[in-house]
Amino acid sequence: MEFRIERHTGVAAYQQIAQQVRLALRLGHLAPGDKLPTAAQVVASTAINPNTVFKAYRELEREGLVDSRQGVGTFVRKSLAQPGAAGNSPLREGLRTWMAGARDAGLDRDDVAALVSAELEECFPREAGRPMHSKARTDE
Repeated sequence: MEFRIERHTGVAAYQQIAQQVRLALRLGHLAPGDKLPTAAQVVASTAINPNTVFKAYRELEREGLVDSRQGVGTFVRKSLAQPGAAGNSPLREGLRTWMAGARDAGLDRDDVAALVSAELEECFPREAGRPMHSKARTDE
């Protein structure tokens, strides 16, 4: 796994690392038992402080996503992947087709991000700052 740190976003580097690991877990790029890059490897590829890597990994460990083993490394403990998010799923293929259509219609990355964000909020609203994990029940 290669980390990309974007310094101009205002998002702390440790948060970017943790977000990238969570994304890889959701997309199935990382699975239980996989080893994360060592702090030295991340430092060499991103030029960030080793403590930043340790902070990201500690956050992921607190969330129960990884286990750190002294002298051995940090390993994925739990997957976040859902079948519909797999690279070959019908949902992903439909999204690729939609994205190609958006690009062909002249939309740029920011246009697409705005549309996706608006629809995401419409279909998956947040309540009191917490994401909803399923459709609201109407039989209660």
